[in-house]
Amino acid sequence: MTAPGNNTQPQSVAAFYEAAVEQLNRAELSYGHGCTCPEDEVAWLISATLDVPFDELDKHWSLPLSDADRATLQARLNERCTTKAPLAYILGEAWLGPYIFKIDRRVIVPRSFIAELLMDDMAPWIKNPAAVTRVADICTGSSCLAILAALHFPNSQVDAVDLSPEALEVARINVDMYGIGDRLKLHQGDLMTPVLDQQYDLIISNPPYVDAESMNALPAEYQHEPEMALAGGNDGLDLVHTLLRQAAKTLKPGGWLVVEIGHNRHVMEATYPDLPLVWLDTAGGSDFVFLIDQASLQKLQSP
Repeated sequence: MTAPGNNTQPQSVAAFYEAAVEQLNRAELSYGHGCTCPEDEVAWLISATLDVPFDELDKHWSLPLSDADRATLQARLNERCTTKAPLAYILGEAWLGPYIFKIDRRVIVPRSFIAELLMDDMAPWIKNPAAVTRVADICTGSSCLAILAALHFPNSQVDAVDLSPEALEVARINVDMYGIGDRLKLHQGDLMTPVLDQQYDLIISNPPYVDAESMNALPAEYQHEPEMALAGGNDGLDLVHTLLRQAAKTLKPGGWLVVEIGHNRHVMEATYPDLPLVWLDTAGGSDFVFLIDQASLQKLQSP
């Protein structure tokens, strides 16, 4: 987002925006938790603090800031620069498209490419969203993907699983906020262990997938997140190996498994050269999320 010219009062929204962008640039921060540049991050900070819709900020550039609002904005900006905590943690919220979720340091900041696939109803792989009756979200974290699944597959019952009891506390807040507790059940446990007796049309997962080498080189922002929500073992696929075999047992005939694995496509293909993985197009490219059908998983052999 680009601010207008400098012909506004020093205490205006626009003046704060320009000064804040300069401060973020000087702080040499890393982005990737909802925004990709300091300009958008400051716009988000202003939008959340002033309770103004992000896409209506342009209408507010020339308005003066109250002393209280200016103090809150500056305090949050200073915290971002000095602690390098993701802005999402400072604000207590994160967005996936038009959907907002409450978050804190008990969960990873939501940023999954699977979200955009769900918002497109998993087309063309799922022909009739209304026919989907059972969905599982494994490593649910804040339950953002599980909630999107429940909203976009209106006749579905969704099971959301996470190993962390603390993460599930945050997930409950979001489930209650969206008012879908009658259709979305939370489970505490390791991957699909709590739901291995169930059968699903769709299983989705954004599991920990950062490999050991990359974990040691993460920017400061990522070190504020729970390590167990990031670390995927030596090759980044420790959990994926198990999930493939669990999904083979719990998908209905004709069902789909969708998994996000970050930058590990080359490892995945080298480990499972005979699996007919379909790599899905997302805003980030076609190397991050794979899809595989139930019949193909039945043929899976141990590597």
